[in-house]
Amino acid sequence: MNPQELGKKYDRIAMWWQEEYFDSQYGVEKLSAILKMARGHGNALDIGCGCGGRMIRALEQHGCKVTGVDVSGEMIRLARQNHPEAEFHLADICSWQTAKRFDFILAWDSTFHLPLLRQRPVLEKLCGLLNRGGILFYTFGNAVGEHTDTWREDTFYYSSIGINGNLAALMENNLTVMHLEQDQYPERHVCVAARKD
Repeated sequence: MNPQELGKKYDRIAMWWQEEYFDSQYGVEKLSAILKMARGHGNALDIGCGCGGRMIRALEQHGCKVTGVDVSGEMIRLARQNHPEAEFHLADICSWQTAKRFDFILAWDSTFHLPLLRQRPVLEKLCGLLNRGGILFYTFGNAVGEHTDTWREDTFYYSSIGINGNLAALMENNLTVMHLEQDQYPERHVCVAARKD
């Protein structure tokens, strides 16, 4: 699925998403626990930030200065309204470029929409955007491959290089895994936190 098509799909559900998830606690406890592992709370990057809300609030409460990236223009519009102190970019993480480096990078339920062949290159890119000692915390599916699924009366694309593929990429890019959990078992949802050595 190309980023423009994905962005339009999320544009259509942006208001519903904000009502459903803005004040949700989904993932916040895990994020807060991982933030306690961070050596510093400087610049944070939220990949697939959506309209903001719970995750950005948690980052800000831990003293992070947040930059968000999302492919949905409507999500970015809402995020700018919801978090005027943060910086937001309407962009595809595959092609987005920045001179900034980050102490914490979050990609919660977002990079699983990337094309399968872009999974490893984007993961390597995120590793490269981390400062030394910085933490990458993200989610992915544990099944290797790609598929589509119906959600909110629309079809969405998903892909993953699996647990072993993700771990290999992290280690080969000088990150040490601090936490790995299949956190919604029996769902194939994996969250991992890794620190750049």
